[in-house]
Amino acid sequence: MQISAKADYAVRSLVELAADSARPLTCESIASSQDIPFRFLKSVFRDLRTAGLVRSQRGCEGGYWIARDAASISVAEVMTAVDGELFTVRGERPDALHHPGAAQGVSELWCDVEAVAGALLQRTTIAQLAARGGTAHDASAAVPA
Repeated sequence: MQISAKADYAVRSLVELAADSARPLTCESIASSQDIPFRFLKSVFRDLRTAGLVRSQRGCEGGYWIARDAASISVAEVMTAVDGELFTVRGERPDALHHPGAAQGVSELWCDVEAVAGALLQRTTIAQLAARGGTAHDASAAVPA
C-alpha cells in the first residue's frame, strides 16, 4: 500500500490545524512548519475546502481553520477527500477484481487488506493524531525525552 504525498500532506496539515485551533493558520506557516512544498499545499487545501474539512478566512488575519471538530474527522475521510478511493489495485477497487485460476485467492487478499487498513484509517481521527504529537510549534515536543 502506498500513501500519496497529497494524502500525507493533507493529514499533516489538518493535524497542525487541530493542534493550534485558536487562530487561523496560513498555508505558508503550515508549509514551513511541516516542511511541505507551498505550491503543492495550496492544491491540497483546495481539495480539503471542497470536502468541507477546512474553511478559509481572507485578509491580513486570514488563513485556514479546521471546519469541524477534529474528533469527527477520520484519516480515511481526509485521504478520500484528496485521493478518491482509499485503496485500489491497478486503479480498480479490490472487490471488483477477479483473478483466474490459482490466483483467485489474491483478490480475496486485497479485499482483506482493504478492510483492515480501511478500518484502522476510519477509526483514527485527526484529534487523536494531534494529541499524539503535542501542540503545534512546541519545540519541546520534537525533542526526545
